[in-house]
Amino acid sequence: MSFVRVIPCLDVKDGLVVKGTRFVSLRDVGDPVEFAERYERQGADELALLDITATVEKRATMVDVVRRVADSVSVPVSVGGGIKDISDIERLLHAGADKVIVNSAAVKNPELVREASEIYGSGRITVAIDVRRKPGSAEEGWEVVINGGRVPTGMDVLEWADRVQELGAGELLVTSMDTDGTKSGYDNVLNAAIASRVSIPVVASGGAGELEHIRDAVLEGRVQAVLAASIFHFNEYTVSDVKNYLKRFGIPVKI
Repeated sequence: MSFVRVIPCLDVKDGLVVKGTRFVSLRDVGDPVEFAERYERQGADELALLDITATVEKRATMVDVVRRVADSVSVPVSVGGGIKDISDIERLLHAGADKVIVNSAAVKNPELVREASEIYGSGRITVAIDVRRKPGSAEEGWEVVINGGRVPTGMDVLEWADRVQELGAGELLVTSMDTDGTKSGYDNVLNAAIASRVSIPVVASGGAGELEHIRDAVLEGRVQAVLAASIFHFNEYTVSDVKNYLKRFGIPVKI
């Protein structure tokens, strides 16, 4: 097993880090540069910077915030939210992003994933998949949702994961809208179902509240990276706490 990456997530709205539940009921928690620098000191492997209302508000991603964060830290920075086309991707990479995270635009125009991976390399293209369980469904009844989880697509999650891998995505960022912000744990049945079908890394997102949740995402959800926000933002745990805990269970991490 390769090193499991621990990735603090900075959800940003109007230039500030915010936190909510299922992408709503947002509250301001601070300056993204200060958070980024703190998490780098704690040993973060990467940072995810998500402009969570850009797509809904039909505007470009916050290039100025990306530039400020990228200039302040040396760890890789992934950026998503509001990316519509190749020009948006180019703008973010030029501002200092190491990877871009494409979500709604990939659903609307899957060829964007192929084009971007051919131009910039698969390693710089992450496809985010926001997921809801279908009401009354069996375990594998998951649907892709877009626009911050507000719009159902009717697309099966597992089929979509297969397709974006074929199109050239370098990794998948999977967020369960049912668990996001609830601190009740990741949807490991969902994560394991996706991980068993694709050969590219799967990043778990949505629901971390305890150290055990992160361990279970790796051991049960079979993911290669874990993304979390609340537990770090409100100083419940540090990145170092997470890594030291995972080490106790034989999970390889970079210390």
